[in-house]
Amino acid sequence: MTQAKSKCLPAMATTHGIVPALDVETMSAAKALIEATTEVEGVVAYKLGLTLTLSAGLKTAVADLRGVTELPILYDHQKAGPDVPDMAGKFATVCKDAGVDGLILFPLAGPRAVDRFVGEAVNNGLLPVVGGDLPLEDYNAGGGGYVVDNSLDKIFDRSISAGATHFIVPGNNEKKVRHHANRLPERVSNPSIFIPGIGPLGGNINDAFKVAKGCNAYAVIGRAIYGAKDPGEAARLFAGDALEFA
Repeated sequence: MTQAKSKCLPAMATTHGIVPALDVETMSAAKALIEATTEVEGVVAYKLGLTLTLSAGLKTAVADLRGVTELPILYDHQKAGPDVPDMAGKFATVCKDAGVDGLILFPLAGPRAVDRFVGEAVNNGLLPVVGGDLPLEDYNAGGGGYVVDNSLDKIFDRSISAGATHFIVPGNNEKKVRHHANRLPERVSNPSIFIPGIGPLGGNINDAFKVAKGCNAYAVIGRAIYGAKDPGEAARLFAGDALEFA
């Protein structure tokens, strides 16, 4: 597998850690969550999704969040990538102008979508974090869903050629984490895996990170942090578990 020449893209501060998801309903709640967690060792970035950007606008939301953290902001369009390839450049340009650091991409629309969405992210200095699977039992065809079981292998392999080194693998399925953690180091130097599905969806950091050896690993955590009575303490506990593997 040929890897595209990498540009200077945003990087995580540690090899292992957590990414709190800002899937709260108001900007004030998001800022309070960040203020409680941004100084916690092992918190490496934040995931920004549609609950805030649809109401405030992406550029305004990012500007507000920048007032309380300097950590990377990864934008999750929920989901970007399963679109016609010609939209990739427009999407990446708008996101760059808004000030995000990385894009979570699910380029399920085929090989050209992978090439364009990942490639345009790299060209705009944005970190592409590439996925294509969700922590849902009925997502893949083998579980009754509509997405073929080996789609993530194909997406990852193609995205590496376009410059990707950061990938998303559901954390509530230990078999999937192990599979991709074994494959990726054979195809790309120093791969990073972002692992959602921790907490209410059934995954836990210890089990997921144990089988992710050979990759940098980051748990993407939503409700288990923002829904906790003390989000700062919840983040410290999760981050502490993650840093045990650093």
